[in-house]
Amino acid sequence: MIPTLRLLTTTDLPAYRALLLPGLVADADSFRIAPPDEENASFPTRGEPDSFTLGAYLGEQLAGVVSFQREGQDRVKLRHKGLLFRMYVAPECRGRGIAGLLIQGLIDRARNLGDIEQINLTVVHTNPAKRLYERFGFQSFSLEKRAIKWQGNYVDEETMVLFL
Repeated sequence: MIPTLRLLTTTDLPAYRALLLPGLVADADSFRIAPPDEENASFPTRGEPDSFTLGAYLGEQLAGVVSFQREGQDRVKLRHKGLLFRMYVAPECRGRGIAGLLIQGLIDRARNLGDIEQINLTVVHTNPAKRLYERFGFQSFSLEKRAIKWQGNYVDEETMVLFL
């Protein structure tokens, strides 16, 4: 089955949570948010051209998500930057090109905005997704030691950038 992309909205919040919440538990070391952070959170984006969430579907199943927002939404000097965040693909759907489809879809939409010059993201230093981001041209530019602390353990986090 070929995955397809769809723009998600606030009406997709139940399906979004059903996908993401188990991932926050199973892949806790890959996220900077914890299950309690997400349980009552609002939808992560505003459904505007510069604040959107994409969903990848296998048939009717939501298999993966990624979000984007302009970093300088209310700061004129930062409006040239965007942020890729909350990238996740369900374990049973991995290895089918879904993550790449989501990243490419996000990059294409960001480019079409016309005034986004770079996309930043953070990734746990040991996360295999880092290699995928590098294949799309993202480059690491900082490492924050002990950036995340969860259940007594620390995790380092890298910041990466893609110049469009």
